Amino acid sequence: MELQIDDSVLVRNYINGEEKALEVLINRHNQRISSFIYSKVLDRDITEDIFQDTFIKVIKTLRKGSYSEEGKFLPWVMRIAHNLVIDHFRKNKRMPMFEGSDDFNIFSVIGDDQLNVEKQLIKDQIDSDLNLLIEELPEDQKEVLMMRIYKDMSFKEISENTGVSINTALGRMRYALINLRKVIEKNNIVLTN
Repeated sequence: MELQIDDSVLVRNYINGEEKALEVLINRHNQRISSFIYSKVLDRDITEDIFQDTFIKVIKTLRKGSYSEEGKFLPWVMRIAHNLVIDHFRKNKRMPMFEGSDDFNIFSVIGDDQLNVEKQLIKDQIDSDLNLLIEELPEDQKEVLMMRIYKDMSFKEISENTGVSINTALGRMRYALINLRKVIEKNNIVLTN
């Protein structure tokens, strides 16, 4: 059986010049960080870019000696990733929007690094459809689903905020997803772009 080295030890080893320690950290947390980023941007290429930018920031901070959150490596990296996701959306919000005038110019809405307008419209429609479906859920399930997905709260935080056990919160989330799936299948709703 292989002993797992603590994140804080790996961070210290990397700071002391052991490049392999960073590789271990990246491999250890790759899935969790990538899943988190993907859940926000819903695009594999953008996820990969933000993931790489996250670790570039991690490396720069560690090399500068600015890292001080001993034993809290993953939450720190997740915060960096979260901030980069926000930066990504801010950058893309600057995209000029079509204002419905007669002198429509295709170049006013298309740009190399901007979201495809059609994809954005489809995504907005999916979000709208999903919100209508969520409104159909029982209140307790809807509450847990909103806290978990839209507020990015842990089940422990949900438990504390709703006054129920973690298992009850988990159960409500599970039933919310089951009920959403049933409604989607029953009505042949397509929620993909």
